[in-house]
Amino acid sequence: MSPTTTRIGSGAGFAGDRIEPAVDLARRGRLDDLVLECLAERTIALGHRRRLADPATGYDPRLAQRLTALLPDLLANGVRLLTNMGAANPAAAGRVAREHLDRLGSAAPVAVVTGDDVLDLVDPAAAATEDGRPLGEHGELVSANAYLGADAILPALDAGAAVVVTGRVADPSLFLAPLAHRLGWDLDAPGPAAAGTLVGHLLECAGQLTGGYAADPGRLDVPRLAELGFPFADVGADGTARYGKLDGTGGRLDRHTVREQLLYEVTDPAGYRTPDVVLDLRGVTVESDGPDRVRVAGATGRTRPDELKVSVGHRAGHRVEAGISYVGPNAGARARLAADVVAERVRGLPVTPRIEVRGGPADARLRVAALHRDPGLLDVLAHEVESLYTNGPAGGGGVRTRVDEVIGVLSTFVPREAVAPRVTVLEAGRAAA
Repeated sequence: MSPTTTRIGSGAGFAGDRIEPAVDLARRGRLDDLVLECLAERTIALGHRRRLADPATGYDPRLAQRLTALLPDLLANGVRLLTNMGAANPAAAGRVAREHLDRLGSAAPVAVVTGDDVLDLVDPAAAATEDGRPLGEHGELVSANAYLGADAILPALDAGAAVVVTGRVADPSLFLAPLAHRLGWDLDAPGPAAAGTLVGHLLECAGQLTGGYAADPGRLDVPRLAELGFPFADVGADGTARYGKLDGTGGRLDRHTVREQLLYEVTDPAGYRTPDVVLDLRGVTVESDGPDRVRVAGATGRTRPDELKVSVGHRAGHRVEAGISYVGPNAGARARLAADVVAERVRGLPVTPRIEVRGGPADARLRVAALHRDPGLLDVLAHEVESLYTNGPAGGGGVRTRVDEVIGVLSTFVPREAVAPRVTVLEAGRAAA
């Protein structure tokens, strides 16, 4: 890259994403930065549930696996890594990263970004954005994470970190921070913040930009989907970006896939709110620039909001899922009879389960599901499905029952000035710090 251009790659778009495409980018992508975006409202809620059971956990369970696969190539090629795999416990995740670097004999610093945990700032009487009801009416609040912006990450980059681990930051901010750091952008200026946020928004879901989410046989064919490559962007100091994927990888990157991702999860193209800018997409241009290359420019923006969005986890009760299968002649009718039996057996209970039959006449499965605050009541539902083994209809098998606690997710806002991000740098040998 030239001094006025930097290359940034997307190595993951969600917690369960593939690892091999990121390794390919690290190995031969000629990147400056690689971002692993692995956090969503659901995954951070699950992280908090794990941490409530074991305070040493709460970060992404695949963190060690990804670091083991990626760090040798990243270190060899001088590629900086940023990830929100810290989830509900970024400090612990930072120690894991430090341990991996120590084992590889690398003294490169690890930086941990914290401060997104704002549970003590959230008022249970505050209104949830989803329904306007007080947050506390939905159940005990167990977590609250503010969406930090790129400004929270910049001190980590200024400290020379080779690996940056965060908790809840806005997805595009993971990309905007390294772009601003390398290109010398002033994040108080809406123009550069908008340009970098657009890059982050297009890259944040990884394989969605290269056709993974667009594939629809016969309508939009994506070649070699099993070998889908992940995207990168060459970003200029003026904010113009040229997107591509590595030669020899599967997928497609063209105006269709870019425009589809452009509006992904955007409810207002004229005012997409992030912690860094209110992004306006109306003037964005998307132009083909060669095979699997697309040039995007024209983002504008307004001053960043005075409030930060907060993802709030609450105890929403327990959930039961139970099922039994029927196969062979008349299996569909037997499964429907089983559904009728369960419905009659649970009539009068203070819960209305979802009872459904899936499949066809020769292979069908009964599924029963419900949500309630009393796990004992849900055990009753699960037992009714299990009892079908010998209480009819004929030939039932493959019973599976499960009762789990549910951590629900709501949203609210807190004043920006009330949130205090912090960066902790872990030097070589400081994994236990």
